Amino acid sequence: MRGSMGPLGRFLRDRRAVAGLVILAVETLAVLLLPALFGLAPNLTDAAAGFWAPPSASHWLGTDDVGRDVLARLLCGGRVSLLVGFSAAGISLGVGVPLGLLAGWRQGSKWEYGIMRLADVFQSFPSIVLVLCLVSLVGASVWNIVAVIGLLGWTGIARLVYANTLTVREREYVLAARALGGRWTTILRRNVLPNAVGPVWAVLPLRVGRAILSESSLSFLGVGIRTPQASWGSLIQYATNTAVFVGRPWIWVPPAVCIVVTVVSLQWVGDGLRNALDPRFYIGPKT
Repeated sequence: MRGSMGPLGRFLRDRRAVAGLVILAVETLAVLLLPALFGLAPNLTDAAAGFWAPPSASHWLGTDDVGRDVLARLLCGGRVSLLVGFSAAGISLGVGVPLGLLAGWRQGSKWEYGIMRLADVFQSFPSIVLVLCLVSLVGASVWNIVAVIGLLGWTGIARLVYANTLTVREREYVLAARALGGRWTTILRRNVLPNAVGPVWAVLPLRVGRAILSESSLSFLGVGIRTPQASWGSLIQYATNTAVFVGRPWIWVPPAVCIVVTVVSLQWVGDGLRNALDPRFYIGPKT
């Protein structure tokens, strides 16, 4: 019966979620393994093939403006985009969970007021403008971009954990632990955190997708990943040239497709986790 299934069973019955997970796994293995297996060098110029060469047997996706293999740059750029997405989401998780937990546990204190007002300040600025300004200040290296996107993305996670903590802290088992004289740090770690953080796993894939889109936007605007390093966003930047956009779609269409497929897959996985972790959202397997 549906109601008796555990979270794993509900997740596996969601076909879109499983499909999204499989796509992400295949994509990750491809960007990690294929360059080494096929000897693809993202920064090697092929003078014989020439510049802006169309797809051929030697270069499946053609070459770019300096004769580099587009497929090699697509795969190696995928490493960078996925690294930015998952690392930035991890930083947001590491910052947002403790702050949200502390604000919810210390309801009515200066901690709650300070953390929630800080979240309001962060959310009052247009995110892309703030990211652009900070990246321009600290530089456009991969890890600087990861740090900026991650540190600016903690507010949504913190608010979610905060709201869940306000509910969990009034549960009987938490009140009993407090009545028995348990230390508040121990109660938070053992009783509150496991029950307050559950819904966060459902939104974490969405944070990964948002981070990938943020990096792509920065690179498209010319302030993200810099040449010779590649990312999906920096490859799409070629589309700003009208001649490339119209006459050489093999340059920018593959990375655009990769971004769309990745973000949609993450959305499916996030929806599947939400349905699996909270049976109230479960509506049966999706086709």
